[in-house]
Amino acid sequence: MPGASIATPLHYCTLAEIAESVRAGVLSPVHLTRECLDRIEALDGRLHAFITVTAGQAVEDAAIAEREIRAGKYRGPLHGIPIALKDIVWTRGIRTTAHSRMLQDWVPGENATVYEKLRAAGAVLLGKTSLHEFAYGNPVRDEPFPAARNPWNTDYAPGRSSSGSGAAVAAGMCFGAIGTDTGGSIRHPAAVCGIVGMKPTYGRVSSFGIIPLAAEFDHAGPMTRTVRDNALMLQAIAGYDAQDPTSVEQPVPEFSAEIGRDLRGMRIGVPRSFLESLPMDASIAGVFGEALRVLSDLGAQIEAIEVDGLGPALQAGAMLVVNHAYQYHRDNLVLHPEKYGKAFRERVLRAATFTDGQLSSANEARLRLCAQFRAIFASGVAAVVSPAKEFDAETMQTLYDDPVDVRAGTIRIHNLTGSPALALPMGFDSKGIPAGIQIAGPHWSEPLLYRLGAAYESATGWTDHHPQGVFR
Repeated sequence: MPGASIATPLHYCTLAEIAESVRAGVLSPVHLTRECLDRIEALDGRLHAFITVTAGQAVEDAAIAEREIRAGKYRGPLHGIPIALKDIVWTRGIRTTAHSRMLQDWVPGENATVYEKLRAAGAVLLGKTSLHEFAYGNPVRDEPFPAARNPWNTDYAPGRSSSGSGAAVAAGMCFGAIGTDTGGSIRHPAAVCGIVGMKPTYGRVSSFGIIPLAAEFDHAGPMTRTVRDNALMLQAIAGYDAQDPTSVEQPVPEFSAEIGRDLRGMRIGVPRSFLESLPMDASIAGVFGEALRVLSDLGAQIEAIEVDGLGPALQAGAMLVVNHAYQYHRDNLVLHPEKYGKAFRERVLRAATFTDGQLSSANEARLRLCAQFRAIFASGVAAVVSPAKEFDAETMQTLYDDPVDVRAGTIRIHNLTGSPALALPMGFDSKGIPAGIQIAGPHWSEPLLYRLGAAYESATGWTDHHPQGVFR
């Protein structure tokens, strides 16, 4: 296969490698799709990454893609490539459950814009992936579908919310997946599954047809195995959408354009004081310190940045998210409380006690945070880095025992500011579960983040590591 290592099994080849083989006629989209479906059948009984598998449609769509490519009608690097969607993205004729009894059998009448864009690019939908109920909280025992598991060790969680998408990509079930991110739910699963996840700039990717958690902070974005793959997938889904009131009419650049450029002289900020205030696990602190050394060796200038009131701002942001969720679900929580999981109800109903004064103060704290980050980037700091998760991975048992508690860290910052943020592997924690680094920048700086991420990826090779054992 052009560009692929002989030792790399097909399911762990990169999207870019597979795309070149499909374009050249070396690899059949139908064969590729059947391979992915076989892998789902073999592994998903343990991983529970998928809620719905669209096998019949996937093979039909792959056959159409194959005919088009043979006829010289190649649409681009996603043509004939099997992907998955978080089951919060509307799909016409295919149930969209949000992993909740409230929508357990709901079938939308139209597609989300992000899915329409993927279809236009020729991607093949394998199915809909697991999440936490309405993209909020932790796995719980009373949910209608099994919670996804981490392919590195199924005793552990694969991250929060976009958990099934993270597990599916990491286990080689698909070559990319869509996740959503309101408080870290693309980047957190990317970190603990050892893959790459991008939360784009707020408004860069349409949210039309994606069930909201908190529209003011919701983002959709790609989850892939490498940085270049991620840029290719974002290329297909980015762009203004008049159907989405949060969409921003901003030119779409070539997201891969800066990949391969060096980092010499690039100023990178680290919120050291805030990180030191957290009870960060030693294993994460160790691999993050090594990641900073690598970036420095690549020519970047690492410097501490100060962000006043960061902890309180993150708490305020959590309050705003809960309030948005409460406003969206309030009527159904009254009419059909039994259709929601206990943990979801408990988390969301807290917002019923919030006062207007508390919410106003929370929004003011958020605006102050946004102003500080604008000033940091205006000063010449190109990007801000931190761990994508400051704590060792949690077991499923731990989360089942305390499904309401969610420890906060730097990952939530960039939902409040709307800045793009990229997560990619930086090593392993003390449990042998992947750890991730987060790279954020000013609005619309995705090409720069991919440049930085690709340089780090190339220097470390962490994205070449895959789950072993029964997941070979």
